[in-house]
Amino acid sequence: MKTSIFLNGRFTGFHDDGEVLAEEIRGKRREGKMDSEVNVAYYQHTNEVFVNTDEGRARRPLIVVEKGKSSLTPEHVDRVRRGELGWKDLVKNGVIEFLDAEEEENTLIALKEEDLTADHTHLEIDASNILGYASSQIPFPEYNMAPRVLMAAQHTKQSLGLYAANYNLRADTRAHLLYYPQQPLIQTRVYREVENYKRSSGQNLVVAVMTYEGFNTNDAIVVNRNAIERAMARSAFFRTYSATESRYPGGQNDRFCVPDATVQNYLGEEAYAALDEDGTVSPETLVKKNSVLIGRTSPPRFLKEINALDMEVEKRRESSVMTRGNEDGIVDAVIISKNTSGNKMFKVRVRNPNVPEIGDKFASRFGQKGVISLLVPQEDLPFTREGIVPDLILNPHAIPGRMTAGHLLEMLGGKACSLSGRIGDGTAFSGDKQKTFEDELRAYGLEPTGKEVLYDGKTGKKLYAKIYVGVIYYQRLHHLVNLKMHARSRGPTQMLTHQPTEGRAREGGLRLGEMERDCFIGYGAASLLKERMIDSSDKAVMYVCRECGSLGYYDRMKNKPKCSFCKSTRLDQVEMSYAFKLLIDEMKSTGIRPKLNLRDRG
Repeated sequence: MKTSIFLNGRFTGFHDDGEVLAEEIRGKRREGKMDSEVNVAYYQHTNEVFVNTDEGRARRPLIVVEKGKSSLTPEHVDRVRRGELGWKDLVKNGVIEFLDAEEEENTLIALKEEDLTADHTHLEIDASNILGYASSQIPFPEYNMAPRVLMAAQHTKQSLGLYAANYNLRADTRAHLLYYPQQPLIQTRVYREVENYKRSSGQNLVVAVMTYEGFNTNDAIVVNRNAIERAMARSAFFRTYSATESRYPGGQNDRFCVPDATVQNYLGEEAYAALDEDGTVSPETLVKKNSVLIGRTSPPRFLKEINALDMEVEKRRESSVMTRGNEDGIVDAVIISKNTSGNKMFKVRVRNPNVPEIGDKFASRFGQKGVISLLVPQEDLPFTREGIVPDLILNPHAIPGRMTAGHLLEMLGGKACSLSGRIGDGTAFSGDKQKTFEDELRAYGLEPTGKEVLYDGKTGKKLYAKIYVGVIYYQRLHHLVNLKMHARSRGPTQMLTHQPTEGRAREGGLRLGEMERDCFIGYGAASLLKERMIDSSDKAVMYVCRECGSLGYYDRMKNKPKCSFCKSTRLDQVEMSYAFKLLIDEMKSTGIRPKLNLRDRG
């Protein structure tokens, strides 16, 4: 039976023997007679060959194995070290080849050279190459469950640190900066090679695995208040506000200035007190919520014809840029520039120092995330014989259920490395072993298990159990409680539905969803349900006709209600959700006439 051949997913013809064809294409590619970006895969169960040459395929390099032996010989390695051979030469000579996901189906890949057998087709250049950019920077990933490694990779992206060395010259819309970033004591080879230690995003903390009066239940963490006062995990939040002098048809344009009292929507003299003559605030000015940063006036939205008798000056409206209604800070920098259209542009960067507080989120490099539940003075925390007090207390239940043994191993390694002064190796499959760290701790006169006798800070008594204490790299994530906290009593509503606006930035309401509604119904809390979903939301009192069931209106000329459909004057006031009234109106617009049947309240 002939083999079907597909080129870039399209059927192109048949071949007598697909397996021989696939091997022939691979051979020519390794000899350099065919482009190195061609990939081929033979599927025996469907008798099909797929040849792929199109763009957008994820491909990764592997060492070619022939007859159970690696094509990368010690001679190749020596010549690479001497600079006689480069990466492209190894690919051209068929020592290394790039495979896509499809061709990997035809391979058996060994992690290490000593594992090679006659069945193997390829060898990993390094075992840690099976991981991506973010996950290869996590130490000891092979000791953890895969979901925790993925979670840790996500946390790495959310961590605060030195995101750019030239942050002072940048005008990012929003940015976080850690005050004293440290490089981790346990690093992977990838972390060092890409020089990420120059852009650190965390700090090494002394962590004790124990409970503390129930305050670190589940994922909550207890933190040493004195460590925070020594600037542990402190950060700054930057937000940039910008404004442009736009030009409009008719020769009109915006103006940067201190608006005067004749301007429409004038905010009052106090609002503009901090502005200079050019309409901007000076650096290092303290600004509160809804403070004016850039004074600007704009022409009216609608132009009107000015006749000869109309001697009034042009009416302008207020269009200043203000700080957000839930953010304050200090003006960090003012940038004056021009945009691509040649219009004048101002950018004001506001700095807000963030001291860690209850509710702020922290995470280790193993997906062990948690929020601060308690800040404890150092004198009330447990201490070791040498007087070392933990910076952070982690609940023991966080470890076994998540199976993050790497977390414990990093604590042990961090403790050993903090004593020896070396940087530990946490590279996947080839890093330092537990025994290495245990021997180091033993050499410094400490328990090789990492456990220590602690004394209660309040009573001074020795704690009943030995506590696992170590040094581990913790990241402060950008989920800060002061940027999330939100409450509302009254506020703006949407014009269309009359319901409260959505979102913290728009002073929105707190949504009572379907599940919350179900709970209220289940508990029989009908009055509370009505208050939340009608009174506090979009309560509307509408006139309903007793004759035809249509919605009516109040005729102010005749001083009585009137039906818009049958002109009857027998209408009753009915309390309803405005969204329901809107639904009735929308049904009318599609040609459906809904009726409301009223009955007297019993």
